[in-house]
Amino acid sequence: MDVSVFGLGYVGCVTMACLARLGHRIIGIDTNPTKVELINSGKATIVEEQIGDLIAAQREAGHVRATVRAEEAISGTSVSLVCVGTPSSEHGHLDLSHIFGVAEQFAAALGSKAGLHTIAIRSTVAPGTSRRFSEIIAQRTGKRAGESFAVLANPEFLREGSGVEDFLHPPMIVLGSDCPRASAAMKELYRGIDAPVIETQIGVAEIIKFVNNSFHALKVAFGNEIGRICKTLGIDAREAMRIFCADTALNISSAYFQPGCAYGGSCLPKDLAALRALAHDRYVAAPVIEAAHESNEEQKRAAWRLVEQTAKKRFAVLGLSFKAGTDDLRNSPAVELVERMIGKGYEVTVHDENVVYSNLTGRNREYVNAKLPHLAKLLVPSLQDALAGAEAVVIASSNPAYREAVRGLKGIPIVDLVGLLDGTGAGQVLRPY
Repeated sequence: MDVSVFGLGYVGCVTMACLARLGHRIIGIDTNPTKVELINSGKATIVEEQIGDLIAAQREAGHVRATVRAEEAISGTSVSLVCVGTPSSEHGHLDLSHIFGVAEQFAAALGSKAGLHTIAIRSTVAPGTSRRFSEIIAQRTGKRAGESFAVLANPEFLREGSGVEDFLHPPMIVLGSDCPRASAAMKELYRGIDAPVIETQIGVAEIIKFVNNSFHALKVAFGNEIGRICKTLGIDAREAMRIFCADTALNISSAYFQPGCAYGGSCLPKDLAALRALAHDRYVAAPVIEAAHESNEEQKRAAWRLVEQTAKKRFAVLGLSFKAGTDDLRNSPAVELVERMIGKGYEVTVHDENVVYSNLTGRNREYVNAKLPHLAKLLVPSLQDALAGAEAVVIASSNPAYREAVRGLKGIPIVDLVGLLDGTGAGQVLRPY
């Protein structure tokens, strides 16, 4: 394929070299003539393992060249990858001026070009950038997105120091697009790379780089906080974290990563509080660990705001225990929510097939008696009884029976705290995410 790459910095240089290695003909575009001259003389614009030899080889083979003329590159290619810089502003926002400058270049060049031109934004951009990029072209040219051109999000996952290996062996290829023809062109572009192609919404593809890198930053900060705490105790922090990382069923896995309800139960709140107290007692600053509790409290507040948003007073709450399939009510977010609803004058009926008041014992019973002393009167034996007369519903458990029970409800707000109704086509569904 004939491909143009806008921006010959780190991402652009690696992208150009690797796509040429896959057999494509690449023309790079940059406003900096020095970078253009480097590529045309067979030299990379960055210093990193493999990249220098790869650019030299692909230039000698005639697979790569560079220019400062955007129109020349656009007219001679059918696919373009935008790899220009998006540096941070002083307030932390991304500076997207270079991105939209490229959009203006496309607007100037596509007016007389026939056929579909696929434009993939590889740069890290804020959600909504691809849409604005497309609007600029459409407004300037009068052409329609999806017909004469298509803009999609194709984030890169390159680590400095191993860019070539990361490009050729990525964990995945993400394509955020609403144009099947453009997606097909990108799949053809990446044919030869052994990695799953994930097609998703444009906004999801745009934000995923922020999600990835923020989590990597969180991991570094968390590991360092554990290290500081362990140091004061004379404990080998690296051995502790080695064992932590060895658990790929829960610790290093997809477990607990879906947005939904706040955490609860007897373990997470207790052990997090104990670690916070330990850090405090040892005079160790641990802001990430401290923030976990506050973030969980904010998720509870978000649930309450959704209840208020319904403007209803008679509720059915489906699910009460902190985890589906158990009767453990200790520190359950649902218990706290119902407690607050009762205190604010809401009429509430509760259904949880695993919670039988007479069977509650020990600290489980002590906890609910302190929080909801009238629980026995709120619990109803059947879903039908719970929903009868309800003006709104709160789903606080992933019990599949609740999905079926509310599927046919019309005109009743449903506060879904656990993501049970995603994709079910239920009516007025409110979620904290």
